[in-house]
Amino acid sequence: MKNNIWAGALIALGIMFSGWYIFMGMSKFANKDRAVTVKGLSTREVTADHAVWPLSYAWSGNDLPSLYAQLEKVTERVTQHLLAQGFEASDIRKGSISVNDNWSDYYGNHRPEYKYTLSTSLIVSTDKVQLVVASQGKEAELLKEGIIVKSEKWNLDYQFNGLPELKPSMIEEATQNARAVAQKFADDAQCSLGSIRRASQGQFSIESDEYQPWVKRVRVVTTVDYFLD
Repeated sequence: MKNNIWAGALIALGIMFSGWYIFMGMSKFANKDRAVTVKGLSTREVTADHAVWPLSYAWSGNDLPSLYAQLEKVTERVTQHLLAQGFEASDIRKGSISVNDNWSDYYGNHRPEYKYTLSTSLIVSTDKVQLVVASQGKEAELLKEGIIVKSEKWNLDYQFNGLPELKPSMIEEATQNARAVAQKFADDAQCSLGSIRRASQGQFSIESDEYQPWVKRVRVVTTVDYFLD
């Protein structure tokens, strides 16, 4: 009789513990998908480290050889102007020359005065970004000599090439910011922040300041999923 009682008790305890373990296992299984998705942002304001500045000009005439010679003189004068601003000869390169036959393209009764127009450009490609900024508008000085130089600001390209050096620290900062947001969520939910379930890095973007295009804003957003325990 006593043996039966003990046997029954042991069976009951075994069932109780089995149920407990099953309950705990089901709880863990039910909670394994408890997670929070957060985003972390990192931004930097940097200065462009390279500039490409095209300066275009044209000359018209009726005799191509003499017109070409005149254009070469203009090119030499514009080059001297740029060197006087502080640029190096290695910063300046010649663009291609295009020829337009004004008499073959005109419409109406009034033929243009000059048959040919030669157009070309000098392109400044330099790391002296602040010198490019300081030189804006000074090409108007050539007007005194009858030289019209076009320097459209939408063709002026300020570039930033230092992104590879910035990436590690920015990704680290974005991830830390994401974790801080996740921790706040976990605290408010009265649970513990677990390990990372999944993470993805967004693309880096570089935007120019509207009024100071040589100032760049670098931005990256990371998305991280954390388990909640």
